[in-house]
Amino acid sequence: MLNGRHFLHVPGPTNIPERIIRAMTTTMEDQRGANFPKFTKPLYEDLRKIFKTKDGTVFIWPSSGTGSWEACLLNTLSPGDKVLTSRFGQFSMLWMDMCKRLGLDVIDIEVEWGEGVPLDKYAEHLKNDKNKEIKAVLACHNETATGVTSDIEGVRKVLNDTKHPALLFVDGVSSIASINFEFDKWGVDCAVTGSQKGLMLPAGLGILCVSKKALEATKTSKFKKCYFDFQDMLNTNPDGWFPYTPALGIMYGLRESLNMISEEGLENVFKRHHRLAEGVRQAVKGWGLKLCAKEKKWESDTVTAIYVPEEFDSANVIKTAYLKYNLALGAGLSDVAGKVFRIGHLGDLNELMCLGAISGAEMAMRDVGIDIKPGSGIAAAEEHYRETAPALPND
Repeated sequence: MLNGRHFLHVPGPTNIPERIIRAMTTTMEDQRGANFPKFTKPLYEDLRKIFKTKDGTVFIWPSSGTGSWEACLLNTLSPGDKVLTSRFGQFSMLWMDMCKRLGLDVIDIEVEWGEGVPLDKYAEHLKNDKNKEIKAVLACHNETATGVTSDIEGVRKVLNDTKHPALLFVDGVSSIASINFEFDKWGVDCAVTGSQKGLMLPAGLGILCVSKKALEATKTSKFKKCYFDFQDMLNTNPDGWFPYTPALGIMYGLRESLNMISEEGLENVFKRHHRLAEGVRQAVKGWGLKLCAKEKKWESDTVTAIYVPEEFDSANVIKTAYLKYNLALGAGLSDVAGKVFRIGHLGDLNELMCLGAISGAEMAMRDVGIDIKPGSGIAAAEEHYRETAPALPND
């Protein structure tokens, strides 16, 4: 049995800060008690700040992000509606698969893994949609499987340039609260996230932000729904209640998470993630390996997917890191299974935590025979963190 702390560096679930653990370790309360709305209403207000919206409506589901995916589709569309999607990783593929399984007519653009949302192809389909049959455009902001971040503002520009009225749905599960997200500015209609990533909580909350336009679309939706019905939430949430028992323990943690983000400052959270991510990317260069992200513009600030040399199986690196060094790295999924391993760097983390992951990955790669100069990745990351470290406070 290994001693010391476990190094969790998958891209979700992420490390839970002690403050949040303490906040969740508490007795329960009556979710219909007179004081309960004093707890719940500020959660919606502060989550709107995370999404950067003034008018969006936030729903908190006892679910995962996948539940919010489904809620988004069921409440705003109808069976047979045409939607435009692209798949360039495991999670963009899964959302597309959900659309098909729900009976939507899916325009499915296949993109090479390592790239992101294809703005030119979106523009082509929307321009050619003379009868405005496409009801929604789906975009994965951060594809966790490949370490790729897409240009959501660019998707909005394409919609505006083509004067297309389709709704814009965004998967922000591994970006929101870690990478800048502008719900109002980008004209997003539904934005999905989950509790277990940038919000530093256990899995269990699916969080969805919905625009006025998307709420209006619920009036014509013909999907049958029950658990994920917006209207049940709208009937109860404004007064501080829920239509069913909420996940109170995680919500106590959410309160503390939002406090921590506010104390650091949301823009500072984004800067920290970028700086730490860049250190990991410098380590990859030091090793002489390649990122899955094919261009600088695609590189994610929450997860880095790293190709191992072709003659090696990345699963062996992951297994060695876990069993020998107590380090959890993300596995390669679907098209990149056995080809990449992933270092998650989001949520509650600092330089030394990232260096621990880099060091463990470096040792594991050397253990399985990958020719890497000892200390090459660590040295590159250290130099980046030293050069970009905040100035010491004045005495």
